[in-house]
This record gives sequence, structure tokens and C-alpha cells, in this order.
Amino acid sequence: MAVTKRSFLREAWSLAWPYWASEEKWSASGLLAAVVVLNLTAVWLTVRLNLWNKDFYDALQNYDWTAFWHQFGIFGLIAVTWIVVAVYQLYLRQILQIRWRRWLTEKYLSGWLDGQAYYRMQLDQTATDNPDQRISDDLDRFSSITITLSLGLMNSVVTLVSFLFILWSLSGTLTVPLWDGMHVAIPGYMVIAAFLYAALGTWLTQKIGSPLVRLLFNQQRYEADFRFSMVRLRENAESVAFYGGERRELDVFQGRFSWIVKNWWQVIRRRKQLTWFTTGYQQVAIVFPFLVAAPRFFAKEIQLGGLMQVVSAFGQVQDSLSFIVTSYTEIAEYQSVVQRLAGFRAKFEEIAASHEGPQPIAISQAGSGVEVEGLALDLPSGYRLHDDVALAAQPGSPVLVTGPSGSGKSTLLRAIAGLWPFGAGRIRVGGSKSLFLPQRPYLPLGTLADALAYPETAEAHSRAELEGALRVVGLPYLVAQLDEEGNWAQRLSGGEQQRLGFARVMLIRPEIVFLDEATSALEETAEASLYRMLRDADWRPTIVSVGHHGTLRRFHETIVDLGRRPLGEAVAAGD
Repeated sequence: MAVTKRSFLREAWSLAWPYWASEEKWSASGLLAAVVVLNLTAVWLTVRLNLWNKDFYDALQNYDWTAFWHQFGIFGLIAVTWIVVAVYQLYLRQILQIRWRRWLTEKYLSGWLDGQAYYRMQLDQTATDNPDQRISDDLDRFSSITITLSLGLMNSVVTLVSFLFILWSLSGTLTVPLWDGMHVAIPGYMVIAAFLYAALGTWLTQKIGSPLVRLLFNQQRYEADFRFSMVRLRENAESVAFYGGERRELDVFQGRFSWIVKNWWQVIRRRKQLTWFTTGYQQVAIVFPFLVAAPRFFAKEIQLGGLMQVVSAFGQVQDSLSFIVTSYTEIAEYQSVVQRLAGFRAKFEEIAASHEGPQPIAISQAGSGVEVEGLALDLPSGYRLHDDVALAAQPGSPVLVTGPSGSGKSTLLRAIAGLWPFGAGRIRVGGSKSLFLPQRPYLPLGTLADALAYPETAEAHSRAELEGALRVVGLPYLVAQLDEEGNWAQRLSGGEQQRLGFARVMLIRPEIVFLDEATSALEETAEASLYRMLRDADWRPTIVSVGHHGTLRRFHETIVDLGRRPLGEAVAAGD
């Protein structure tokens, strides 16, 4: 978790810069320029208000009724201009923020999905936690806080430069008497006092608030974990209800929420300590310039208007120098956001880079069918699951991979599909299109037509094709519901979902079909009907099945039994 200031700034820059060099750089730069101009205008109005302070308080001290009302008119013009600037500054800044966030979201979603990084991250238990939270929340906070802090820092610098010379010229020279009639003259002493006051405040703020970075990092993670556990319940509501697992789920929720509460207590205690100091710092800053400027006022070197102008200028300089003090909570949150996004980006870039070089499991596309030679399968921990697995499947010659539970049947399919990077060996896959049917097919939200055509779109197929695919797999009663939207994973039974998976095959017509326990929820007659349909399909797909039911053997020419020795030995279906 420890990160240096230099590495933090480098990471923040590497996250921010690509947008400003992207295809949107001109529109983004235009918006930023407009916001900067409005910010500079606001600084100028602050300087003008400082000058107004002198004239207004001098009019009061001199009992000048005409000048008093004249200064009120000037204040009205300043106030109206300030309101217009504030409104459009916020408006344009929010436009810039949402455009930046949209661009970042598209890039990070692409990085997460490319090279199946989302799947690889899930396999690696030490990888980035809660990528959904980092994309939805952290990118929003990154664009928002980057703009806020950058403009705040720019305002502080410009304000400091603008008021530094004003304060220096108004400060005069403070004469401090010493001993034996000696004295020391301090020119621009108000500027020196502002620098010393802000430096001390910044150092103490950093000392008190630095633990917030780690605490806020953890808080975001615990919040995302808690939210994810509730999403899991919603996705598996029926299973939990059948088990009567509400008490167990409540224990999980309470356990994860307890981490939120425990960490939040640490956050609020640290923020309380920080607020004690920053609030006290700001309150003392109100009277501090009066105390420092009082000797010259009581020596009648300046009038009341001059005193108020000095106090106002001192406040602006001190506020500018205290940027870290007043923005520390946001800076701490920003550091945690940058760390989370940088770690997330590094992980999917690492996965993308791993695809560039030679793969331990070499997969080539040539010919037809599927061929596996000398394949070793490992677990993510490095434990060797299988050695020297071999199989060969061709159109019209289906292969069944069988073996006891936990023997690596599904892992073998993942390796053939290029999803399993742990191991070594050679795999040849023919054709350009394959389709994987798991035990529980994935059904996206949307219409039934969308679920049927996935991963293609429903628009890619005619209505007749969609209806025909449902009828051929024994789901004619669903034809009338093709245009209905819903959560089809909950509306359809397990058997209906598996039939829908076979309907996808008939609709998409892949050259290779992988079936992982794809008929486990169906009765034998339905299983036989669907397998015959695949074997008799006019485009003659290559079929590779995984299962341990004996009923599957009759539909395959070759059996690869992962429970045999030597491992992965292929035998004829009749053996």
C-alpha cells in the first residue's frame, strides 16, 4: 500500500494524459480552456473585491455618504459578474467531467473485456478485487477529483501570484526593537507570516491525515464486497430459497458489513482528528492577520480601509498556500482512487501482454475438428492436474470426455477454448466459429430473442430462423414470447435453459460445439433427441462433450477417460 509522492503523481499522470492526447483532445481542450478562463476571471474578481474593500471601509471611516452608495453600486456589478462566472464554470466543468468519464469507461471496459481479462482476473484470487466498482465508481471519482484538484491548484497559484505583490506592498516594514537600542526591520513581513503559518499547517495536516489514504482505499473495497454479496443473492435467489439459506446469507451480509463499519470507525476517528486541526487552523487564520497588522494600524501608518485590504490580501495568500490543508480529504481519497485504478489497469495490461508472447498452451487454427497433443493441465496454484492428455475429434466423429468429479473435464474444455492458461501442450482447433454449451447456459437480460441469439444479436437472424430454432428443440410454446423482456435465467427451468442452449447451436451453426454437462437437466429421451439432432445437422459440426453419465456414450465415437491411467487415454465408445 505504501506509495511515494513521486510514484503517485506519475500514476495519476499516466491515468489522466491519454484522454488529453486522444481523438477528443480538441473538444476537451476547448472546454478546459473555457473553464480556465472563467477561473481566472473569478480570481480577477477576487482581486477587484480586495480593492473594493479598501474604498468601502475608507468611505465608512470618512462618513462619506456619496462614496458609500457608489461603492455599493460597484459591489453589485462585481456580484452579478461573479454569479454568471460561477454558474457557467460549474456547467462547463460538469460537461467536461462526464465526457472524460465516458471516454475512460469505454477504454477500461474494453481493457477488461479484451483478451478475456475479466475471466483471467477471476481465476487469479490475488488479482484486482471488484473490477465493476472500479469502472463504475472509481473512474467517476477520478475524473471529478482530478478536475477539482487541478483547477483548485491553478486557482491557488494564480491567486497567490496576484495577491503576493499586493500583500508585499501593503505590508510595509515592521520594525522589531531589540536590546541596547538596536532594532531589526522586516520588509513584507505579512508575506513571511503567511508563508510560515501555511507551512506549519501543511506539515501538521500531512502528519495527521496520511493514514486516511489506506483507510479510504479499504473502505471502497469493503463497500464493493458488500454490494457484490447482495448481487450474488439476487442472481441465485431460487437456489437460496430452496435451501432455506436466508440465515446463512444474513451472516455473510453482516460479516461483510461489519468490515465496513469497523473501517468506517477508523475513518471518522481520523477525520475527526483532522477536522479538529483544520477547523482550528481556519479559525485562527481569521484573526491572525489582524494581530500581525495591528502594530501598523495603531501606529496610524494605515487607515481602517488599508487594514481591511491587508487582512483580505493576507487571507487570499494564506488560503492559496493552504491548498493542501483545505483539500486534504479529497487528496487522500484521490490517492486511494489512483492506486485502485492503476492496479486494475496494470492487471489487464499484464494479461493483454501475456497474449502477445508464446503461450505455454499453444493453440493453432488449421484444418477441421479438434486435436489435443501432450497437454498438461495445472491448477492456478501450480499443482499438476494432468499430464499428457490427448484427444482428436472430427466432423461426424464426436468425442466424449469423461471421468470422476474433480478430474478436470471442464478444465480440459477451457484449455481447448483458450480460457485456461495454466499448463503446457499443443491444441489445434479447426474452423472459425465454435460454441460452448455449459450446464447452465448464460441468458442475458433483454428479450427472449436476445437470449436465444447470444452472443450474436437477434437482429442478425430472421424471425423464421428464431422460431424454427425454438421448435426444433421442443420449445414451440416460447415462440409467442420472443419479444418479451425479462430475467429468463429465472423464468425458465433448468431443462428449458438447456434446450435453449441447443437452439442457439441450430441458430448460429458453429463448426465446433463444446458441451459441458449440457443435458444434465433433461430426461434420456430429450437428451437422445438433441444429440441426434446435432449429429444429423446438415453442416456436420465437430462435437466434444463432457459428462459422466453412461447414457452419453452411445452418441460418441471416442471416449477420453480422465480417470484412467495413463491419464487421458482414448478408447472406443464400445469399450
